[in-house]
Amino acid sequence: MNHNLGARITKSGESGATNVWLILGVVFIITTVGLGAAFGWALINYFDQKNNVDTKVSTAVTTAVKAQADKDAATFEAEDKKPNRTFAGPEDFGSLSFDYPKTWSTYVSKDAASGTFQAYLNPVSVPPILDATQYALRVSIETKDYDTVLSAYTSLVKTGALKSSTVKINGVDSTRLDGNFTKDIRGSAVLFKIRDKTVTIRTDADTFKPDFDALVASIKFNL
Repeated sequence: MNHNLGARITKSGESGATNVWLILGVVFIITTVGLGAAFGWALINYFDQKNNVDTKVSTAVTTAVKAQADKDAATFEAEDKKPNRTFAGPEDFGSLSFDYPKTWSTYVSKDAASGTFQAYLNPVSVPPILDATQYALRVSIETKDYDTVLSAYTSLVKTGALKSSTVKINGVDSTRLDGNFTKDIRGSAVLFKIRDKTVTIRTDADTFKPDFDALVASIKFNL
């Protein structure tokens, strides 16, 4: 009888030990799986953050490179226009002169012999002469009264299509017009007198406005 009791106790002890190891094994597996999942999540999150950072860095670098390239292109374009060339009008029309970018070409469509002087300037080459074509610069010297030439723009000033202002050119009171001259032409112009002649210098696009302003500041003529 005691022998059977001892055997049962021994088996009970062995069973208890097995259960303990089984529990420890389950705990270990659960812990390992949990740690693995946590590590996997951390690794995925790391790569996701790394990719986001890499993307942001790459975008920032691309933006900076483009900004520098645009700045360099603008600087090159500005430098490429230097030194300026000097435009020289006919002597009997007051020897009008001004500086313009050396990258522009000049075409004189009417010389002084016709009684009216007309010239066109444009980067690289001058397109065929048409009213609707946009040119970097138009130069017109007419044997017409200043007020008569200016009156052609009165209606456009009244409607607000053009803004009129008074400026001094070579020490002479002159008129500047900015805005829409036609449905195809939006730019700026200056009108002034040279003796019995009236000069109109106009740019047909706001793109050329910085060049136009610099050009106007360099205008000279004989009074």
